[in-house]
Amino acid sequence: MGLLIVDDDNDGGEVLIPPKNFSMVEDGIYRSGFPQLENFGFLSTLNLKCIIYLCPEPYPEDNLKSLESNNIKLFQFGIQGKTDPPTPMPKDTVLSALRVLVDVRNHPILIHCKQGKHRTGCLVGCLRKVQNWCLSSVLEEYQKCAGLKWRQRDLRFIEDFDVHGLKQCLYSIIYQYNGYGLKRRKLLYQEENVVQEQHKPQATKG
Repeated sequence: MGLLIVDDDNDGGEVLIPPKNFSMVEDGIYRSGFPQLENFGFLSTLNLKCIIYLCPEPYPEDNLKSLESNNIKLFQFGIQGKTDPPTPMPKDTVLSALRVLVDVRNHPILIHCKQGKHRTGCLVGCLRKVQNWCLSSVLEEYQKCAGLKWRQRDLRFIEDFDVHGLKQCLYSIIYQYNGYGLKRRKLLYQEENVVQEQHKPQATKG
């Protein structure tokens, strides 16, 4: 059963229901399974600016209306989640999603696929490598969030993902990582000499 939160600020004591497998990645970054309409009350409390959606299927019309009413921008990166036969994670697509994720102008932001485990876990794992996490901690977090259905090929993808290539596509943005261990992790952002990107990920507006 999902976590239920009662909003005492509302006269009716509205019950707020997070999406399945919801958790905070760090300040301004969240992850979950596919949000249902019943979850949008909870999501509205996060003041989201953007959602990264990692599935190829069209976003439901009712969900799009909820995004539009809350002025939330949708970035869709269609990554197949088939297991028979297994579909490899597309490096270029993950890199494009990562570019959106590390740009704090898009925060607060929610990452989700269907279950919030494998595709979402791979993207978060790549983010952790950008943040200079040690590999064992990165893989441990992936396995913990994926549960019993963790995938060896996902671990290999995260391990082999080259974050140094980010320097070639993050033209104007400098990222610094502050904090480790028990300290709060936070991405800082500054901008210099903004260069117009020639290729941008497809974004479906709500």
